Amino acid sequence: MQMHIRHETRYRYERPVKYSVQSLHLTPRRDLSQRALAWNIMAPGRRLEQIDAYGNISHLLTIEEPHREIRIVVHGVVETADADARLDDGPLSPLTYLAPTQLTLPSDDLKAFAQNAVSQVEPRQRAQALADAVYGAVRYRSGTSDVQDSAAVAFKSGEGVCQDHAHVFIASARAVGMPARYVSGYLYTGDANDAASHAWVDAWLGAEIGWQSIDVTHKRPAVRTYCRLAVGRDYLDAAPVRGMRQGGGGEKMDANVLVAESAQQQ
Repeated sequence: MQMHIRHETRYRYERPVKYSVQSLHLTPRRDLSQRALAWNIMAPGRRLEQIDAYGNISHLLTIEEPHREIRIVVHGVVETADADARLDDGPLSPLTYLAPTQLTLPSDDLKAFAQNAVSQVEPRQRAQALADAVYGAVRYRSGTSDVQDSAAVAFKSGEGVCQDHAHVFIASARAVGMPARYVSGYLYTGDANDAASHAWVDAWLGAEIGWQSIDVTHKRPAVRTYCRLAVGRDYLDAAPVRGMRQGGGGEKMDANVLVAESAQQQ
C-alpha cells in the first residue's frame, strides 16, 4: 500500500519567542515493514538530522531569531507492507524496553490487572490478550487526558485516547516481563475526516517471533495502513514534535493531518 501523507503543525505565541529548540520525529522510520518513496520537511530555522538511540530519524530544529509563529509541514509517500512483516529490532536490546519510565510506572492495581490478563494465556497470545484487556479497562474518550498523564492515571480514570492505551499496555506488559515500546505515526482509516496522528505499541515475543505491532485502540495488528514515525520507551521518546523556548507567553498549537491512498485526495 502507498500512503500519501501531509502533516502541518503550527504554533502561535502571545509574544515574540526569543529562542526555540524543537526535537522532530516527523520522518518515517527505515523499518522492514515500510519505506519512504518521497518525504519532505518544511520548517523555519536550522535543522540537524541524526539517528537517535532508538533508531529513529530525528531533526533538531533551532530558531534563534525572534518569532511569534512556527509552522512545520511534512509531506510524502510511504509504501507499507501488505502483511505482518517482521519489524526491525532496532539498535537496542529488547530488554531496554522492560525498564519503567515516569509515564509507564505501574501502580499496584495495574500490576494485578496485568497478571490477571495473562495468567491463563499461552505465551504467543499474551500480547493480544493484554491489548484486549486494556481496551476493555480504558474507554476511548477524547479530551479527557493530557500528554503528561501517566499509565497509572489513565488506568485509574478508565478513560483516555490512543496515547493512554499505549502507555497502559506498556506498563502492564513490562509488569509481567514482556518488553514493550511506544510507537508514534499515522493511520489510514479511509475517512478523510478521521485522519490524525496515532499511537500504538510493539510487544517483544521472543527471538523466534520478534516484535508484534498492536493498535490497542482498534484491537488489531498495526500493519499495512500504519506509517511508523518513531519508537521509544514512552511518548516523550517518540513524540512527533517536542521542544522548549524562551519567552512567548501563552501558546496555541494546531495540527492538521491528511492521509490518503491517492495524492489527488489531498
